[in-house]
Amino acid sequence: MFGWGKKAREKKEAEIAAREQALSAAFFPACCFTIIANDAALVGEALAIAEARAGNITGVASIETKTNGNEISITLLVDPQSDHAKDPELVFYSARAAGLGIAGELRELGAVSIAHLARGGEIIATYPINPPQIEDPIIAQQGLLDGLAKSSSKLAEGVASIFTKAKLDNETLDELEELLIMSDMGVEAASRIRASLATNRFGKDIDEVGIKEEVAASIAASLQPFETNTDPWVGGTSPRVIMFVGVNGSGKTTTIGKIAQNLVDNGHKIMLCAADTFRAAASEQLIVWGQRAGVPVVSAASGADAAGLAFDALTRAKAEGVDVLLVDTAGRLQNKTELMAELGKIVRVLGKIDASAPHEVWLVLDATVGQNALSQAEVFSKVAGVTGLIMTKLDGTAKGGVLVALSTAFGFPIRFIGVGEGVGDLRPFSAEAFAKALVGVG
Repeated sequence: MFGWGKKAREKKEAEIAAREQALSAAFFPACCFTIIANDAALVGEALAIAEARAGNITGVASIETKTNGNEISITLLVDPQSDHAKDPELVFYSARAAGLGIAGELRELGAVSIAHLARGGEIIATYPINPPQIEDPIIAQQGLLDGLAKSSSKLAEGVASIFTKAKLDNETLDELEELLIMSDMGVEAASRIRASLATNRFGKDIDEVGIKEEVAASIAASLQPFETNTDPWVGGTSPRVIMFVGVNGSGKTTTIGKIAQNLVDNGHKIMLCAADTFRAAASEQLIVWGQRAGVPVVSAASGADAAGLAFDALTRAKAEGVDVLLVDTAGRLQNKTELMAELGKIVRVLGKIDASAPHEVWLVLDATVGQNALSQAEVFSKVAGVTGLIMTKLDGTAKGGVLVALSTAFGFPIRFIGVGEGVGDLRPFSAEAFAKALVGVG
């Protein structure tokens, strides 16, 4: 009798322990999207878009969906056995950032909000998510013109002082060619622009506005082969791995942060890797950008093996269904042999996970260094197999013409140009818009 009672208690205790274990193993909520469709007929379309996006957010193990009339609720659940269970707020911040992409896609279908949830499902706070603004192309052009104001002013003033005659002659062409060279466009590009003007307008009536338009058209024609209209964020494998190279101080880490924010705003699931382990400040800066964008950053202590860190980042990115992995790297040129060995090792270890990785290698150059950018480009083109160029700090220099010289010398596809400190000041490259802004043509 007493033995039976003991067994009963043991059985009861085992059942309670099993229930508690099952409860502890159950997924718990981190946050919940609420979508109010504009019309009942739009619920199905809105649900399909939101579910596809929500399921790919960093740290989300599963989703629960409910509909009630025009209202859709999508709860994002976290696996208690995962690393994200230790910091479920990161899942919420990632979801809130990704919600901008959802809101953008649902712009015409309905309104989006997100609730931050406690583990028990209680609402901590609720936030509306407004879709990203659609940039007015006229305002965008004006922003680029403002960003290149120093270079534009230098060229505009030079052209105004040169073109005091009614017709275009050799003396005027000589002065224009010298002006273009002094604007860091390089001898080859300046000679090509001079030849184009000589062919099209020599001996003809021309004024200041007309010559600016001709110079802009010639610059645009030389840069158009380097425009990149293909989407760099998609490809045959996932995640898409993009490695960033460039000297310290070129704006490389800040550029990665801006790209990260833009990708998140457009609904991509991304991860950052702070593989510039030579400088502790670089990792710290990238971590701050990651926190702003609500995305994970894989980092290590200063002096850690950069290639090993990149390997860990890609392994984790594949496991978590990340769309794009952005890899920062060291940029010290004091020891080119060491730099070459490190970048080569990163490429090799990434290739062990994905033979095609890195899928892009983008060189970040600082426009304020002028012609020195050419020597930097030469080093990194040999070291890293550069597939694209980003030119930063064009707003801080009168040497914007160096982008023309770089294109002429190396033929790198131009991905982005930076014309300010804001996230929106990193712009996709347009040859025509750049050329007009550089010369000051409205």
